[in-house]
Amino acid sequence: MSIRHGLLALLERGPRYGSQLRTEFESRTGATWPLNVGQVYTTLNRLERDGMVVQDGEDEAGHALYAITESGRAELLSWFENPVDRTSPARDELAIKLAMAVGASGVDIRDVIQSQRRHTVKAMQDYTRLKAQAITAVEKAVADPGAQERDDVAWLLVLEQLIFQTEAEARWLDHCEARLIRLSAAAAASRAAPAPKGHIPPVTPRAGSTTRSS
Repeated sequence: MSIRHGLLALLERGPRYGSQLRTEFESRTGATWPLNVGQVYTTLNRLERDGMVVQDGEDEAGHALYAITESGRAELLSWFENPVDRTSPARDELAIKLAMAVGASGVDIRDVIQSQRRHTVKAMQDYTRLKAQAITAVEKAVADPGAQERDDVAWLLVLEQLIFQTEAEARWLDHCEARLIRLSAAAAASRAAPAPKGHIPPVTPRAGSTTRSS
């Protein structure tokens, strides 16, 4: 998740102070990726170091305001214009867990899969319920020109991404279980297969016997 670009996008709308940026970021994303003020100010300091934001005085309450620079606008535009890089995918804890569970002592990987599937389905149900609430909020905002529609639409898009993600995870877990069943069946069939015709099994000499040389 690019916190720096998210903050730049919010600053593009006008100067903001740290806790205001945190509130607006969480409102826009439905608090899916909560931030703390420390993260916000650390990121602002780095953006300021890189010349993408500058301090722009204070508001009436004495909060230090930050404003985006032209360099920051160029960085933000580049972020919007370029696709998210997938050549170095983020580490996925579930994929790592299943990879490590293969052959692990005392672990039944199918139990791990089934436990995760129950959790994934529950999450999907929760996201779907929240999506219904978000749609209601969007429809209300459209009907009421004075309402804040932008955050509701943004939250709806985030929720739909989470739903698609959990649906894909559930399908992948089904695939993993089916794959393991097929591999287990193939291994069992291989062990139970009769010896090929004409094959002479090796003879193990009995204890005490000797082998006569020719």
